[in-house]
Amino acid sequence: MALPETYPFITDPYFYGVTIPAVLLLGVSKSGFGAGFGSLAVPMMALAVSVPQAAAILMPVLLLMDLLGMAAFRKDFDLKLLKFLIPCGLVGIVVGALLFKLLNAHTVAGIVGLFTLLFLAQRLLFPPKADSPPPPRWLGAMLTATSGFTSFIAHAGGPPVNAYMIPLRLSPIRFTATMAFFFFVINLAKWIPYAWLGLLDWRNLAISLVLLPIAPIGVWVGVRLARRISQVLFYRFLYAGMLLTGVKLLWDAVR
Repeated sequence: MALPETYPFITDPYFYGVTIPAVLLLGVSKSGFGAGFGSLAVPMMALAVSVPQAAAILMPVLLLMDLLGMAAFRKDFDLKLLKFLIPCGLVGIVVGALLFKLLNAHTVAGIVGLFTLLFLAQRLLFPPKADSPPPPRWLGAMLTATSGFTSFIAHAGGPPVNAYMIPLRLSPIRFTATMAFFFFVINLAKWIPYAWLGLLDWRNLAISLVLLPIAPIGVWVGVRLARRISQVLFYRFLYAGMLLTGVKLLWDAVR
């Protein structure tokens, strides 16, 4: 079907100059390696387009990445943990859909950034002991619902749920697989409210199709790294990703 003239295709080289690296970074994060970096995708694209348009363009790309991630880690996820995470995340999606038009995406991003940096500071200043108990379930429910909310607003759901998942000290593969299945459900749940809000149009979908071939490259690189990296190094990269994400999101909010 031909594109309506009201939705001209984006041909600006600058847009693709910031978007292609953002998609590659998102693909690597979808494999679990450097998971915190994925939240930088929308802020990077927002250098060229609005935050809502960037989020809408990434919807089909995220779906493909989620499918690839699930295929790569289909035998490694924690089903019991998913049964707890997914309902909480869906609650956040509902809240995000209802409040979307009332909220400034940069404000939400700033809150996510501040929270991320506070979590990292707590982990560095008061490192957990080997026998430390896991976070309480009520805290996990709040953080996971927050993840669904920030994922809906700006595809920045990684930092809140990571704050709950990291203290559980899962192996890199189990961590990665569980997050792959969790975000598949979360991202799939966004499609109906995104359409309801008018964010899915022909122009954005056409741009998404152009970006789709890039998605498998980032996922492939990340999967290879995640299966070969030690647990200590894996979590160091995760912390580094969350640090850069927190600084970037907070900077965008106060700039």
